[in-house]
Amino acid sequence: MAKGPKEQTVSERLPVARVAVDISLAHLDRPFDYLVPASMDETAVPGCRVRVRFAGQLVDGYLLDRIQTSEHQGRLTRLERVISPEPVLTPEIFALARSVADRYAGTLADVLRLAIPPRHATAEREAPSAPPSDSAAPPSATPPPRPPRPGPGSWARYPAGEAFLAALAGGRPVRAAWSALPGPGWPAEIAIAAATTAAAGRGVVIVVPDARDLARVDAALTAVNQGDAGHVCLTADLGPAERYRRWLAVLRGAVRIVAGTRAAMFAPVCQLGLVVLWDDGDDLHAEPRAPYPNAREVLALRAHQCGAAALIGGFARTAELTQLVAAGWAKPLVGRPDVLRQVAPRVRAAPDEAELARDAAAMTARLPSLALRTARTALAGDPRGSAALAVGPVLVQVPRRGYLAAIACARCRAQARCAVCGGPLRVGGSNEVPGCRWCGALAADWACARCGSDRLRALVTGAARTAEELGRAFPDVPVRISGGQHVLAEVPAEPALVIATPGAEPVAADGYAAALLLDGWALLGRPSLRAAEETLRRWLNAAALVRPAGAVVVLAEASLPAVQALVRWDPVGFAERELAERAELGFPPAVRMAAVTGPSTAVAEFVGSAALPDRAEILGPIPAEISGPAGPNGAEPDAEPAERALIRIPRTDGLALARALHAAQAARSARKDGAPVRVQLDPAEVA
Repeated sequence: MAKGPKEQTVSERLPVARVAVDISLAHLDRPFDYLVPASMDETAVPGCRVRVRFAGQLVDGYLLDRIQTSEHQGRLTRLERVISPEPVLTPEIFALARSVADRYAGTLADVLRLAIPPRHATAEREAPSAPPSDSAAPPSATPPPRPPRPGPGSWARYPAGEAFLAALAGGRPVRAAWSALPGPGWPAEIAIAAATTAAAGRGVVIVVPDARDLARVDAALTAVNQGDAGHVCLTADLGPAERYRRWLAVLRGAVRIVAGTRAAMFAPVCQLGLVVLWDDGDDLHAEPRAPYPNAREVLALRAHQCGAAALIGGFARTAELTQLVAAGWAKPLVGRPDVLRQVAPRVRAAPDEAELARDAAAMTARLPSLALRTARTALAGDPRGSAALAVGPVLVQVPRRGYLAAIACARCRAQARCAVCGGPLRVGGSNEVPGCRWCGALAADWACARCGSDRLRALVTGAARTAEELGRAFPDVPVRISGGQHVLAEVPAEPALVIATPGAEPVAADGYAAALLLDGWALLGRPSLRAAEETLRRWLNAAALVRPAGAVVVLAEASLPAVQALVRWDPVGFAERELAERAELGFPPAVRMAAVTGPSTAVAEFVGSAALPDRAEILGPIPAEISGPAGPNGAEPDAEPAERALIRIPRTDGLALARALHAAQAARSARKDGAPVRVQLDPAEVA
């Protein structure tokens, strides 16, 4: 500990504070002891923000605990000041943050930056004061009144739905792997489960992928609670003052239900009784900052530590959630088969045998006749007078945004590349010059390096080009585009073509009359372990927006497992098969895996120095698709190529692997030499 003029010996018997300093170095990932001056005795409470002198500098930190004596044999430094007496770090959130850091081989400081928003002094002063909290009672002296318990609503469509709500009302830690029925009812079902838990006097944390889903859940909670302010929404776009004000209301027990995006998984809800995660396969649930936790794992860990119930799922089922079911941690919660047949759309794969018999060119057509007939019928009605397919908007899902996302030589079919950096070329509009997707350089005089031809053809067609083509095919029909920076939340019920990229599909007022899922090969052909699982998730999310008995046409080979799962609406069976295949091949989530990325010599040194468990298996290293870490003071990245090594280990040894990697990071950071490496447990991609 650094020495200074304010240092005192432990013999003076001043109280001691244990502080977690806000420093992300792995070898400093432990609490440090400081003396509490008499002037700060009342304000230096456990959980408050403090400022301390560390290694000659003033740094922020959190006061974890107050003790009478320290085990440190040297001299202790006093706290510099208490930034705020507000106990923002509760014992439950501290235990969760420590567990998350241990699981992902990260530091407590990094997790606390994700868990606790920056302080806003004005919002803190304007909020009503509250006494310090303890582990048994919420910090609010007057907890909010309990709302009345709602009825089961559409949960009656699930065989175990009412039993699940009864368990929530009784405070039992029931954990469900939820396969939601298609349709717009999932926000109301989440709201009913949350209100049932709140009626029992316990708190709820709801996490959804994006702001559009959050708006739907917010409206459903307001409807179930009959307009009472019994919940708050936490999002990054609120602004620092409003976000901190709402977060303080949660901390002080003024509200029991919190809904938000990824950061809300750490919301300090008092007496937590239920955690909800919608669409757990969405990559927006994966934190892009160290230590890269996933909301599914964090909420499952939090429910386990608090003895809370859990509701995790969506229209699709991930292999990770299926693993929790196989381990007995969660029970499946699926809809009644007869109800599924009533509410699910009719799905056909194109081209099928009937279409090929009618049109031999359907195999190579981007929009076969079946897709065009389905769209025409949904937009203008069946000329034969059939009411099987009601008139309304048609959703067209396109995997890529832009105009021509990739182009190739028209003669030899080689992909067109930039002459400057070698990146892929694209076309942004019908009259635009091809440009590089990496460096932006224009290629007005492009010629194929292989055959010399200067003619181009589309390799990957984007949403803008698709909208242009369909606009010509249906000249009297409005065309709306949703994707990129322009995402629509809703569209009216009138006939229209809605071109959307995956995840940007707007909700139709009365549901879509039909949906066309284009370019299935582009999704299924990605070099990713999760390609088929992610493709089915995107298809199901789009098809769930279609009216009951509406038409869905997917352009993909009908014999593929993902296509068959969509046709039968069987996400559970597909996930079980996916998990079995990964277990046989030794892929996550059947095993735990870590990725170490950085310059080649740094990766080799790190992996060689780590005291890995005996059953750890090292795969690679292989070249990584990222540049080397930047040098000091913004210098150019090292010329040494980046590599990535994967470490595979049985799930039972996962915590031992995380500890070994953290120890290796600590030893490396203590030496302060060598290029940095990135360590990521349970990486999203292992291919």
